[in-house]
Amino acid sequence: MARRVGLSSNVTARDQLSHDRHPEAGIQPLPDGQGGRAGAGAVGIAHDTTPLTFLVIGDHGGVKDPDPQNAVSNAMQARVVARPVPSFVYSVGDIVYYNGDATEYGPQFYEAYGHLQLPIVGIPGNHDGDTTDDPSRTPLDTFMANFCSASPALPKGNEEYGRDTETQPYCDWTLQLAAVTIVGVYTNVPSGGHLETVQTDWLTAELKAAATDRPLIVTLHHPPYSIDAMHGGSAKMASALDAAFQASGRTPDLVLSGHVHDYQRFTRVIGTASVPYIVIGNGGYHNLHRLAADAQPGEELSPGVTFEYGDDKNWGYLELTVQGSTISGSYTSVTKEGAATAGADTWSTGA
Repeated sequence: MARRVGLSSNVTARDQLSHDRHPEAGIQPLPDGQGGRAGAGAVGIAHDTTPLTFLVIGDHGGVKDPDPQNAVSNAMQARVVARPVPSFVYSVGDIVYYNGDATEYGPQFYEAYGHLQLPIVGIPGNHDGDTTDDPSRTPLDTFMANFCSASPALPKGNEEYGRDTETQPYCDWTLQLAAVTIVGVYTNVPSGGHLETVQTDWLTAELKAAATDRPLIVTLHHPPYSIDAMHGGSAKMASALDAAFQASGRTPDLVLSGHVHDYQRFTRVIGTASVPYIVIGNGGYHNLHRLAADAQPGEELSPGVTFEYGDDKNWGYLELTVQGSTISGSYTSVTKEGAATAGADTWSTGA
């Protein structure tokens, strides 16, 4: 039985959908450098195909109880042996709990995915960037070392698992593939997230520069919309994205986030587009976040924002297939004991 945590059962879905949080306590400085771009080969993705299939996880560090993370990892490995073979795994953050400690990369990342023969790329979450427990550390130091190294190499102390460090250009970065463009931005540590002006300017420029002949996905850790009873959605992130969409003249085909430990799917109407906003934050952390008690699939919770589906009882991963202008999604739920249900939620853009 999954353990769930949350606030009062009186919290409503409408209350939680999007909060305005002040002040922004706990903002951490960004690492040296600036957002960049990378193609498939630069980050070890061998199969840059059209159509393209890949997997998405979030909040997957298996601290305290590794069973949920291992159950999801095993389910993904079982999926890898079926056709079409996924090209990579994308993480929307919170890779290692609680503060990105170097000693936890072994059990929570390299060992947990030692058998999963796919590249793992992505963006950091708040727990990856929060080094307030040790002021001598640089924020995001271990994420940058393991995901943004100058060249691929076996990580010191974790060589036995056979997974090289990743070579992403920065914590904010664009993955340019033949089938899709994925723009990911780090939303820092505070509740509700935080973006510096340099990041919002970069995000706008990347959206504007993204190829128009293929779908566009935006990723961030803190969700613009969530109806869980613990965190809720972030009005700041929703507004920041909207400003970037407007300034760039480009609306993405999909928005992915984590932070909340469950699975949720919303449809957001932006102009003439119906954009899925998905929370995939149940990749392995032991505590799940329950949904607001009155959550009803199909309900429009705010003008243009409809809650479509949620799972707060299981862990899982998302499978995305991009073919032409369409992105198709299939959510696989996984119990702590390892029972996987493929297609627990399915959808496609433009449907």
